[in-house]
Amino acid sequence: MRSVLLDLPGAVAGDGVDAPVAAHYGSFNTEQRTLEGGDGFVDLSHRDVVRIAGPDRLTWLHSLTTQYFEGLAPGVWTQGLVLSPQGHVEHEFTGVDDGEAFTAHTEPGAGAALVEFLDRMRFMMRVEVSLVDDLAVVWRPETEHGGGFSYVDRAKLADCPSALGPAAGMWAYEALRVGRGEPRFGVDTDHRTIPNEVGWIGAAVHLDKGCYRGQETVARVHTLGRPPRRLTLLHLDGSENRLPVVGSPVLLGDKEIGFVGSSARHHELGPIALALLKRNVPLDAELMVDGVAAAQEVVVDPEVGLHVRPKLR
Repeated sequence: MRSVLLDLPGAVAGDGVDAPVAAHYGSFNTEQRTLEGGDGFVDLSHRDVVRIAGPDRLTWLHSLTTQYFEGLAPGVWTQGLVLSPQGHVEHEFTGVDDGEAFTAHTEPGAGAALVEFLDRMRFMMRVEVSLVDDLAVVWRPETEHGGGFSYVDRAKLADCPSALGPAAGMWAYEALRVGRGEPRFGVDTDHRTIPNEVGWIGAAVHLDKGCYRGQETVARVHTLGRPPRRLTLLHLDGSENRLPVVGSPVLLGDKEIGFVGSSARHHELGPIALALLKRNVPLDAELMVDGVAAAQEVVVDPEVGLHVRPKLR
């Protein structure tokens, strides 16, 4: 669904799944600075929205996902995952409860699969799951007055610039996200990703709750082992004046040791990217990705898990 905000002056459409919203409105560097200054908003209206209603919704979500949903207070935003029996991430979503329904958003095109999975798991629970097309997702920078994700009536999306401040595009939003080391599901993850590899322990995985599918893998890696791979921030050689293609192999010498996901041009850090690498790759190793030299900055500690071991002895 094409965003009405693409009709704003200077708007340039994004690429791929982000094509329905603006990549930028004239200057993505200026837009990054505006967001970092606590002003403006980002149009994420292309993201799929899923509504989960019914009196059993929170208990039901608690049993199915990695997050602690029982007793979730209205208005509190939270992130959750659905894992395979082997602990691989199958679905990712972020949402909020209003006392009657939990409304979640997920990647563009991923909502139907999430609804299908949830529908299969309803059994006798009093819940209703549906895709929603009348709500649009926007994001605002966090300030003392709030911020983060919110929903607006899609019919009123055109009013956001007057209500929320200047619009910033996906390029600015993605540059700041990559700079923070926050993975994007389906871009910085693959079918083998477990939450421990990408920094989702704590943010999307609650470690003090009952059983859920895939919990054994998450708990074992958290308490006993190191994740097989680790998310890292790559600082790219800017002399190439291009960004690597999503999914390109990351090389250490002639050996493939991972793949690159999101990449962006940060207004302070320069060209950067997120990559999922084998855990034992030396932190000081110079890497190559899509013909571009890259240095590493730690996002997920390769020794994560060791901090728990002394408590078990």
